[in-house]
Amino acid sequence: MADRFAVITGAGSGIGRATALALMNDGWSVALAGRRGQMLEETAGMKTSGRALAVQTDVTDPAQVDNLFAQVKANFGRIDMLFNNAGGGTPTTNFGDFTYEMWRRVVSVNLDAMFLCANAAFRMMRDQSPQGGRIINNGSISAHVPRVGSVAYTASKHGVTGLTRSISLDGRQFDICAGQIDIGNAATPLTARSTAGQMQPHGQMMQEARMDVNHVAQQVLFMSNLPLESNVQFVTIMATKMPFIGRG
Repeated sequence: MADRFAVITGAGSGIGRATALALMNDGWSVALAGRRGQMLEETAGMKTSGRALAVQTDVTDPAQVDNLFAQVKANFGRIDMLFNNAGGGTPTTNFGDFTYEMWRRVVSVNLDAMFLCANAAFRMMRDQSPQGGRIINNGSISAHVPRVGSVAYTASKHGVTGLTRSISLDGRQFDICAGQIDIGNAATPLTARSTAGQMQPHGQMMQEARMDVNHVAQQVLFMSNLPLESNVQFVTIMATKMPFIGRG
């Protein structure tokens, strides 16, 4: 298709911003969603081509998610790709000290919001003509191997894998495909603490390698540009020298 339309959540910074710029500079029209409107406008102002639609959105709020996709339909007419990217965590906290409030704060954005956005995108892709589209969920290497003191983040990212598989299965009859990109230590503000050290399973802090966030963006762009007959179901991209396999 000559005109391609995407929605990216968490588009005001980090992986979301880098991916939005990669898509727009490739000619995509992109709806930029996030809680901070000024940051979305900054992302829009950095593009060299394509089209940006900034929609300030708290993706944990069902009404705001509905508004986001209503704006997409009104301005773009359709959706070809959702990058379900928004997420967050908590400081390292031993399971015994983890509170329900901490749990809910993480799960609400990492899993509940993923469902809300994917569900809205799915319905729009199912009902549009021509039918179909692609949903890419931002998992994490924590969807495979946990860090110490990260129960809510780890459990929510394992949940994202189940969400991705379910969307893939239920979407087949509508030409909707879903994939998941599991990312480890991209150089963003979220991983800045890695430069000072991360708690390791042996109980000591250790500096961890990071990678250029644009490498992640290029992987999402590749997945997005595939025809719907092909799909990257799961892919892991990470800093080569960071702990991962067995967290070692």
